[in-house]
Amino acid sequence: MKRTAVSLLLLALAGTAFSAPLKTQVAGKVDGMYPWLDGVYKDLHAHPEIAFQELRTSGKLAAAMRELGFEVTEKVGRTGLVAVLRNGAGPTVLVRTELDGLPMEEKTGLPYASRARTQDGATFTTHSCGHDVHMAAWLGAARTLAELKAQWKGTLVFIAQPAEETVSGARAMLDDGLFKRFPKPDYAFALHSWPLAYGTVGFEAGPVSSNSDALEIRFNGRGGHGSAPDKAIDPIAIAARFIVDVQTVVSREKDPKEFGVVTIGAIQGGTVGNIIPDTVQVRGTIRSYSPEVRAKLLDGVRRVANASAAMADAPAPDVRLIPGGAAIVNDAALVRRTEAIFQDAFGAKNAVRMPAMTASEDFSAYANEGIPSMFFFTGVYAPEAVAEAARAGGKPLAFNHSPFYAPVPEPSIKTAAQAMSLAVLGVLAKP
Repeated sequence: MKRTAVSLLLLALAGTAFSAPLKTQVAGKVDGMYPWLDGVYKDLHAHPEIAFQELRTSGKLAAAMRELGFEVTEKVGRTGLVAVLRNGAGPTVLVRTELDGLPMEEKTGLPYASRARTQDGATFTTHSCGHDVHMAAWLGAARTLAELKAQWKGTLVFIAQPAEETVSGARAMLDDGLFKRFPKPDYAFALHSWPLAYGTVGFEAGPVSSNSDALEIRFNGRGGHGSAPDKAIDPIAIAARFIVDVQTVVSREKDPKEFGVVTIGAIQGGTVGNIIPDTVQVRGTIRSYSPEVRAKLLDGVRRVANASAAMADAPAPDVRLIPGGAAIVNDAALVRRTEAIFQDAFGAKNAVRMPAMTASEDFSAYANEGIPSMFFFTGVYAPEAVAEAARAGGKPLAFNHSPFYAPVPEPSIKTAAQAMSLAVLGVLAKP
């Protein structure tokens, strides 16, 4: 029998609903451990580490997981860790958290705000994407499931992944033998904090994140005096034409019903105002959901770059299109089952379908190994703040990657830990 068929059979055999006592037990466990989770969260928040530098962070999580009875292996994918808990015959479930922060300065003014720096001291670091919330919830789910072992059968594979922000940590763990050295999961789950009302869980079947590709283009010209442009070939004008014209690939070539974005985030060229430089460097990002749109955008970027240079009779540009993460595509059957569990636990108004995000995430690397997966979102802001932001002229919420991103720890972490515990129990709990 194919792996997908086995997974669907296991899903069906797991039953369709939780008993009220089990839901109550999960909530009670998370409530009881919250002081510990709050302390861990604030410590992680104050000490973020960027991609592949997460030594302190991974060490802290490894110690906690050993105390919970997991078999822990460190330095998987350089700075990642894998924690395994076996509890009899049953499905294997992967639960992922991310370890890394971002190279930027926090400006929240929180008493536990980060003043940490990268290893070389070059820049501040902060958890402005919420990975500290994810790690606390990951620990909360691990402890809850360990304490409720009598209620389920199977194997837990909790992984703490480095370098999500550079979309390289998942691949590093897979290349280091994640699914060869450790049990390959039948299901995989991950969550992400989002500027929703706390107590809210959001999800969708199908794509929930975007494909991500980088573009790096060097436009080649011929330098000269700014007063005699006819004696030169101006790469700044070529780059400017490209930046404008490439948007027609999005607006005139892509199906308008499909998502696709080409953003130019950096342009470097020249030194002073009266010299035409030899070259200009342009960098940007390309985002999409479907493989077809991804291919169209990549082809269009290359074509417009070459055409922009040809129009100026310039040498061909050097075009690099660098593959990034693939879109996360949630398994529809797993989402339907988990949706029922979330709505039962949190109420239909707080467990909702939501549009896919336009950002990218490398959790897709695990799903693309043939594993039915679900990536969902949990809210972190007070409901009144969310309502205010939704009103015309209201105060906007700080989004992920903002220096002002400040999740409200309680009850945000409680909801996330409870949701992850329930999602896992949905495929492991005894009928």
